[in-house]
Amino acid sequence: MRASRRVLVSGGAGFIGSHLCELLLAEGHEVLCVDNYFTGWRRNIEHLVNKPRFELMRHDVTFPLYVEVDDIFNLACPASPIHYQHDPVQTLKTSVHGAINMLGLAKRTRAKIFQASTSEVYGDPTVHPQPESYWGHVNPLGIRACYDEGKRAAETLFFDYHRQHKVRIKVARIFNTYGPRMHPNDGRVVSNFIVQALTNTDISIYGDGNQTRSFCYVTDLLDGFMKLMATGDDFIGPVNLGNPVEFTIRQLAELVIELTDSKSKLISLPLPADDPRQRQPDITLARSALQWEPKVALRDGLKETIDYFRKLLAS
Repeated sequence: MRASRRVLVSGGAGFIGSHLCELLLAEGHEVLCVDNYFTGWRRNIEHLVNKPRFELMRHDVTFPLYVEVDDIFNLACPASPIHYQHDPVQTLKTSVHGAINMLGLAKRTRAKIFQASTSEVYGDPTVHPQPESYWGHVNPLGIRACYDEGKRAAETLFFDYHRQHKVRIKVARIFNTYGPRMHPNDGRVVSNFIVQALTNTDISIYGDGNQTRSFCYVTDLLDGFMKLMATGDDFIGPVNLGNPVEFTIRQLAELVIELTDSKSKLISLPLPADDPRQRQPDITLARSALQWEPKVALRDGLKETIDYFRKLLAS
């Protein structure tokens, strides 16, 4: 994506989407940011609104969109359990109908289209770490299925549009990502812990806290996005994008308390249904095909994220 392009970012007012819009503008592209503000936040892109190559459109991707674009990043979908379980039917519609509509747009305009898939397609994995060849271990009837199965169905649609209609696709499976502009009430572990620590309230650990996650800073993730989109049409993914360094939830909580100098105490709550015990990406493919791997250490990324939340809470 070196020459100037007209790029659509669905979910562009969200945490990751807003950073992507900013990066695309910095690289000289025109950006059409599409969001219905279900979980996106207008304040995330307010600083971009008056830029001449930025256009903002309020739109729900479950309805068709008729615009002219060169590239599409399909990020639209609530991604935290609190948000995607709030309206599970709409979550599933956003993944499936949204994919159909964005793929239809890509087919008509001959645009290259990127799908923001997720590590949740692996479910509660029986293989560790998770390579792209692993088919997953997902409960199709559980409370997380609206998101997990929605994203799995979206991947199916992407590959079928590629096979049947020759649509140029790129599919990334995103693992836990954090950074400034996360929603303070999204229920994700990083934002939860930081907000609780900054307000000196008890930090909620679900289960024994020994379940593991891998945390990728948002700038590293976007570097992966751009490298994937820059590959030739013969490489379509799926490819894992995430940090392979594994931490327990308890280790994360203790690090947040240290960095915020918080007086918070750790408390244990019951583990939610179908919550994965382990989550770690195998990024062998990303290293070889994209020459990509994360660079930002968790401690450094948390400092930036804590600073953002400190200012947000103060305002």
